[in-house]
Amino acid sequence: MKLYLNDLGLLCAAGNDQQQVLRNLIAGERSGLVFTDRFSPGRQFAVGRVEAELPEIGDDFCYYRSRNNRLLLAALAQIQGTVDRMITRFGRDRIGCVLGTSTSGIRSTELALAEQAESGALPDDFHYKRQQMGAGADFLANYLNLSGPAYTLSTACSSSGRALASARRLLRLGLCDAVIVGGADTLCNLTINGFAALESLSAGLCKPFGAHRDGINIGEAACLFVLSWEKGPVELLGIGSTSDAYHFSAPNPEGLAVGRAMHLALQDAGKRPDQIDYLNLHGTATVLNDSMESKAVNALFGADVPASSSKGMTGHTLGAAAALELGFCWLLLSGEDDTGRVIPNINADTIDPELAALNWVRQGAALNRRINTCQSNSFAFGGNNISIVVGRA
Repeated sequence: MKLYLNDLGLLCAAGNDQQQVLRNLIAGERSGLVFTDRFSPGRQFAVGRVEAELPEIGDDFCYYRSRNNRLLLAALAQIQGTVDRMITRFGRDRIGCVLGTSTSGIRSTELALAEQAESGALPDDFHYKRQQMGAGADFLANYLNLSGPAYTLSTACSSSGRALASARRLLRLGLCDAVIVGGADTLCNLTINGFAALESLSAGLCKPFGAHRDGINIGEAACLFVLSWEKGPVELLGIGSTSDAYHFSAPNPEGLAVGRAMHLALQDAGKRPDQIDYLNLHGTATVLNDSMESKAVNALFGADVPASSSKGMTGHTLGAAAALELGFCWLLLSGEDDTGRVIPNINADTIDPELAALNWVRQGAALNRRINTCQSNSFAFGGNNISIVVGRA
C-alpha cells in the first residue's frame, strides 16, 4: 500500500506558513533566533520563537487552553480544507490523530504556579489537562469531532517521527483511512533550564557541525501532515528506527545504531544511498551529536549526498523536530522548482575539520535538477533514533 503526505501545516522560527518557511530556509535566514531571559531569569539564551498571532481556543475547549494547543490549531488551519475533504470522504470514525511532543502544555502550568506563588491560589480556569502528554491529540480529535484513534507519543526529540511510524501502522492495519500526524513543542522554563543544567545550550547562536560549536538553541514549533492512501504530492517511502540505549543523554560516539536506522529507512523505501537527493541531518550543534552523526552518514553515504542541518535557522524544536524537518523535505519535494535549491547548513562558522567528510550544503547551492527523494534524521535521549525517506509522488 502506497501512502501519501497529502498536506502540510507548520509554524516555527523560520516562518508561519509553507511559502515563508521555505523562502527563509533557502535564504539561510536566522533572524527567528532571538536572545531572551524570559525562560531563564538572569541568563539570556537564543531561542527559536514563533511570532505569529495564534488563534484563541474557545470556551467549549477551555481545559485545553495552552500555547502548545494554539500552535497546533494554527497548523491545523493551514490544512483544514484537506482535513474537511478527508472527513467527508471517509467519515469522522476513520480519521486518526497521532502526535509527538516532549513537554506538551507545561508552560501553562509554569505560569499557573507562578500566579499561585504570588497570589496564593491557582488561576480559576487552570486545569491539569493542559499539560498532559496526550493533550494535543485529545484536543484536535475533540475539536474536529473525530472518533478514530487519537494518542500522543513522547520519545524526546524523535517523538513526532515515531508518530509518523505509528500513523503509518494505523493505515496499514486498516484502522484508519487518514491520519492527522505531526507534533508540537513550546518554549518553557523546564526545557531551557534543563538543557542549561546539562551544559548543552549554546552561549550564542548554534553552529551545527561548526568548528566552534558549543550547544543547541531550543525552539518551538508545530507541524501537521495529513497522511492517507489517497494520492498526494509527496509519498512516504520508508521509515527506519533503532534504539541503542547507550546513555541517558549522550549518543554512542560510533553512531552504529544511527547508521542502522538510516540503512533500514533506505531498505524500507527500496532506495540506494545514491538515490537520495538531500539529507536533512539531526545536526543539533552539540560536540558529540555532530561528530557521531557525520561519522554514521559518511559510513553509509560517503561524501556525496547533499546534507545540512536546518536547526541553525529554527533551533531544536525537540518533540516537534522530526515532523518539522520532514516538513522541510516535503516543501522541497512538493514545489515546481526545477533548479533543485536545497537547505544550507547555516552556522556562521567553518566546518569542523575533525568531522567525517560530508557534502555540506552551502548557502545558495542548487542541484540544477528537480529534487525527487529526501531523507531526514532525528535522534533522541536514550538512543531513540528514527530516519524517514520521502519522495515526489
